[in-house]
Amino acid sequence: MTNEFLLAGFGGQGILFAGKLLAYVGLYADKEVSWLPSYGPEMRGGTCNCSVTVSDDPIGSPLILEPSELMVMNTPSFDKFIGTVKAGGMAFIDSTLVDGTTDRTDIKCFYIPATQLANDNGLKGMANIILTGKILKEIGLDNMEVIEKALKKVIPPKKANLLDANLKALKLGMDA
Repeated sequence: MTNEFLLAGFGGQGILFAGKLLAYVGLYADKEVSWLPSYGPEMRGGTCNCSVTVSDDPIGSPLILEPSELMVMNTPSFDKFIGTVKAGGMAFIDSTLVDGTTDRTDIKCFYIPATQLANDNGLKGMANIILTGKILKEIGLDNMEVIEKALKKVIPPKKANLLDANLKALKLGMDA
């Protein structure tokens, strides 16, 4: 099985962090992985996206033009990438920040008010992790032991105190 993720939003929304988390979950689940970040020169507030492949087979290229899974956290990213999702794929949309919906019937869309859920649960800034939790649940990489190991790897030591909050956000997403 191969999952090709494209995560997109504004810089500062944790797109690259979420992508790195997906990659490490795949790595600790004994899969082949690639992680390719892309962001504009503005960083915070500029465009940002990340391509992640998690596969049982060797990965030929880290570049993803037709993702099987798309996560979008703003309207410009939704508008730009929703048409690129492979038929039969899935889109995970922060409906707090994305205005529109798609008329595509060949993909499964999850409209999750991730930013609102994060704010309502004292997890400000963790909408990316809520959406990542939903992705992991839907693709079947939801082994909490593996996820916790990956989180411990990607959370910087100076922010180690955020492990429990990240776990709470992941579980919120899995239940969404």
